Amino acid sequence: MPSQDGLSPSFVETVAGFTAGIVSTLCLHPLDLVKTRLQVDRATSSSRLGSSFRIIREISRHEGGLTAFYRGLAPNIIGNSTSWGLYFLCYSSLKDALRTCRREQMLTSSDYFLASGTAGIITAVLTNPIWVIKTRMLSTGSQVPGAYPSLSSGAKQIYHAEGVSGFYRGLLPALFGVSHGALQFMAYEQLKIHRAGLTDPHSPVEDGKIGPNRELGNVDFFVISSLSKVFAGCVTYPYQVIRSRLQTYDAHLVYRGAVDAIAQIRAREGIAGFYKGLGPNLVRVLPSTWVTFLVYENTKSYLPRLAAKA
Repeated sequence: MPSQDGLSPSFVETVAGFTAGIVSTLCLHPLDLVKTRLQVDRATSSSRLGSSFRIIREISRHEGGLTAFYRGLAPNIIGNSTSWGLYFLCYSSLKDALRTCRREQMLTSSDYFLASGTAGIITAVLTNPIWVIKTRMLSTGSQVPGAYPSLSSGAKQIYHAEGVSGFYRGLLPALFGVSHGALQFMAYEQLKIHRAGLTDPHSPVEDGKIGPNRELGNVDFFVISSLSKVFAGCVTYPYQVIRSRLQTYDAHLVYRGAVDAIAQIRAREGIAGFYKGLGPNLVRVLPSTWVTFLVYENTKSYLPRLAAKA
């Protein structure tokens, strides 16, 4: 249903999420590339920061300098923008549905977990083909034999060589990874409400908003998004390594599935193997979270105001 400014909440959520996905990807794609290279590395068991610098040097010297760090940018932008737009659309719609069913404005932690988890499952299933191509492009240089030169070329090669099932490699750990988003958004929403209550304990609180005219500021979103991301990341990071391993070019020759990948990583690389790439991921994840949520919250706030002036 359209709001008084003429924009439906679903439209606002989708545009805000889509914009946030594009901006965060453009800013932080090189770190994503380094993280992916570390995740798919089966040669060493170390996840030390020195491994990140080694990969950066190799890319710079042997793959074309600065431009090599933006290999796979197209599928990453398409994947992130589509994922965030779709995710926030589903998440907002599910929260509204829960409020309608319960006839309440305030939702519980379990409600936020359910809404974000369901939205994450829908998004993961629909966008997994993009992530397969993105992972393969980021995991190898453009000059490696068999490397995909583009998104469309990668899609054609996967379809001809592996069929439709090739687009859904790594889906099982990706679905498990939905718990990451569910935990993050559960913490994010509760921290927003808690912060709003601390700011003005006498004002009614709804989804982090404070009364009719006061809202949380950028510093609040900065701190809240950081805390929620660190919390979720510490719990769920290993699934990203497993997913990346299962999405590489030769995954079908090395692993029989997610369970086999877990067993091999555990046997050959130890527990540290499940945390490969954690260093650059921690460097990347917080700036990415800051950019994503600040752009999302500000775009969501700005669109109705822009429509009201029009």
